[in-house]
Amino acid sequence: MLRDDDHSSARPEGASERSRLDPFIVVTGDATPRDQRDLMERPFFSLGKRPRLKPILYRAADIEVQVFAMPEHGMATIWDADVLIWAASQIVAAENGGFATSRFFRFTPYQLLRAIGRPTGNHQYLLLKAALARLQSTVIATTIRNGRHWRRRQFSWINEWEEMTTRSGRVEGMEFVLPEWVYNSVIDRSLVLTIDPAYFRLTGGIERWLYRVARKHAGHQSEGWVFEIAHLHRKSGSLARPSDFALDLRRIAARQPLPGYGLQIEWEDGRELLRFVPENLSTVPVDNHVEPIGRIGATSIGTLGANRAAHSIEESNKESNSSSLTRARATHGAVPRGAP
Repeated sequence: MLRDDDHSSARPEGASERSRLDPFIVVTGDATPRDQRDLMERPFFSLGKRPRLKPILYRAADIEVQVFAMPEHGMATIWDADVLIWAASQIVAAENGGFATSRFFRFTPYQLLRAIGRPTGNHQYLLLKAALARLQSTVIATTIRNGRHWRRRQFSWINEWEEMTTRSGRVEGMEFVLPEWVYNSVIDRSLVLTIDPAYFRLTGGIERWLYRVARKHAGHQSEGWVFEIAHLHRKSGSLARPSDFALDLRRIAARQPLPGYGLQIEWEDGRELLRFVPENLSTVPVDNHVEPIGRIGATSIGTLGANRAAHSIEESNKESNSSSLTRARATHGAVPRGAP
């Protein structure tokens, strides 16, 4: 957005969605990191930094996720998703303080970059603009949160964005507009979870995705949560071959990089499993307590997300239970790797 030095707008009224929304002006940018539940476990983002053009086509039970990329920019990555995490964090923090929020954000790049643990120099500013371009150009179609009647919602992660500059070329800030699907999912507090700030220091795409899966499913349950690795591969949307994906998970489990969670490779009936086990308390409070369950994948799993709307809980449980892991036992201790 081109602005005079006196901050007057050079864009005519009605030219964009922002003209119909009150701006949510971010004051400091500091807020406890929070993530949206639906984005934490399903394949919404590319896990690699190389431009991805191949669509993500995922379906489990009555949940469907489709993600399409534009050749000019490639698919939004899991690092680009930091922008959405930051936006969700700002909305929740503002509402906790009694302030009005909006889908129309006005902020400085410094605020956003600092909050997600990145340098604030010119190079990172250029990377942020590239991330915003990918977020806007990526198209998502999903049936999540559309009630009991199967409907598809299509949107982009950001409806529009612009720089705010003076006529002399000095950058004063940025603006973007979130889609209603994202904004409404943050306003519904049962669909938001706090995450550890150390998440932003994870450098690998798979590690980042695994942390979000662990935080969403395992929470602080003493038993943790178990997934069949083949099922995790389908849920991740990864372009890697299943065998390579499994090898990556074994290497990650050997390094133990996830903040607050240990990873254990287990075997059952010839199937390779990965267990997420909470180890250290997160550095931030937990908004939604998760009741412990004694049997992973059993019908008692319905206690997960007890504060959520009934149809949302049903959708999540149907998808998790669609894995063949519904037969897995909640046993502790990793069986030696390669055991039958």
